[in-house]
Amino acid sequence: MDQALTIQQVAQATGLSTHTLRYYERCDLIAPIHRASNGHRRYSAQDIRWIQFLTKLRMTGMPIRQIQQYATLLRQHPDAVQERRALLEAHRQTVVQQLQELQENLTVIDWKIQHYKEIETKLSETPVQTSPQRTL
Repeated sequence: MDQALTIQQVAQATGLSTHTLRYYERCDLIAPIHRASNGHRRYSAQDIRWIQFLTKLRMTGMPIRQIQQYATLLRQHPDAVQERRALLEAHRQTVVQQLQELQENLTVIDWKIQHYKEIETKLSETPVQTSPQRTL
């Protein structure tokens, strides 16, 4: 193995905790990690790449069960490319929909910010009122 990292090194490199890495291994999101003669985990560069990809899937909201399904297809059926692609395409569509919803929400927030700027401008141009109006 050209590069063998400890669990602490992988945690630091990926931003995941050692607890999370062990959990991911227990629930088969990560293939069993090679162990050194002392029993300590030793992660390969390939393991790191998979963990980084797995992290991207988690950050985009892919459920653990779906990732487990993807990982199982990858490990047990390496030729099942079409099935893995279909899983990723379905997840991509979900992410695109979430992005569209976020963009719509951001548009409303931007409108509200502009609305407050206009109110601030008007207030700065007029004398101070004794009972300011509340705005939402």
